[in-house]
Amino acid sequence: MPATDDEIREKYLERAIRELNAFARELQACPHCPRGQLMPVLGSGHPQADVFLVKYSARPSEVEEGVAFYGRAGNALMRSLRRLAIDPLAVYGTLCVKCPVPRHARGVGELAIVQPKIIVVMGSDALAVLSELDVPLRLELGPTIGEIQRYTPTIEALYVPGIDDSLDEESAKREFWTAFRVLGQWWADLPPY
Repeated sequence: MPATDDEIREKYLERAIRELNAFARELQACPHCPRGQLMPVLGSGHPQADVFLVKYSARPSEVEEGVAFYGRAGNALMRSLRRLAIDPLAVYGTLCVKCPVPRHARGVGELAIVQPKIIVVMGSDALAVLSELDVPLRLELGPTIGEIQRYTPTIEALYVPGIDDSLDEESAKREFWTAFRVLGQWWADLPPY
């Protein structure tokens, strides 16, 4: 008996959850993080998200909680997603640098698991890491703020300034949110499932 579309989707979701859990266990076994003091900062969100948010490194609140986008940046993004009518359950957020000590880039291993439709690249350091990843059929991303670019044949990218730098200074805040607002139009243009 052939599987239904719902059964197939469920199997893919189960696989993505298993792979993200295995990835998290691998990160938590990192020998560079002093046990009991600091742990790797993990990504969070839907394992098959359409929107993949990535910034370079964690703020102290994220390190303390062990979760990317925890604190002011996460709260600001959630409010903005609601304002742009983007379902927060269709979003996954992570960092390029997951191990807080020493600061070494680990890449974005979740990208191959989540397989989003768009990556929102926050800041020049995150853009540099994405440009170095060994992703099949990857195209070079330019530092063009607020413009949708092609990253792979199936993934687009939106480059925006770093969110953490935009929380306190008014002109940086305006620049970030102007660029981020492009995601709302991209979302609105997505065909219905």
